[in-house]
Amino acid sequence: MPPKKQQRSLIKAFAYAFEGIAYTIKTQRNMKIHLCIGACALVASALLRLVPLEWALIIVCIGLVLMTELLNTAIEAIVDLLSPEYHHLAKAAKDIGAGMVLVFSLIALIVGCIVFVSAFLRLIGQ
Repeated sequence: MPPKKQQRSLIKAFAYAFEGIAYTIKTQRNMKIHLCIGACALVASALLRLVPLEWALIIVCIGLVLMTELLNTAIEAIVDLLSPEYHHLAKAAKDIGAGMVLVFSLIALIVGCIVFVSAFLRLIGQ
């Protein structure tokens, strides 16, 4: 069993991670949108009776979209800290971060369409 100090630092590490997630949810409108869409995707998954592999694809896509939004928020915070005044490279960093979220969101949308259309066709074919 690890010493008490290590246990406390592990608990603190989890607490800091949850603080980062909470900060992103509180401050980023798009994170709230991603969470709502992710919840809708999970409801649709249950209604369409997805098979385990389809569930895995949907969950991985939701997780990666949320992860890219968290990473984008971190990039924006660092850029704001290091470059409080406008700079074209600061703008480029923020735009690239936003582009990262957009690219993966579109990939998740395509995966979702493939999975949900297949599941829907399977359901109505019964």
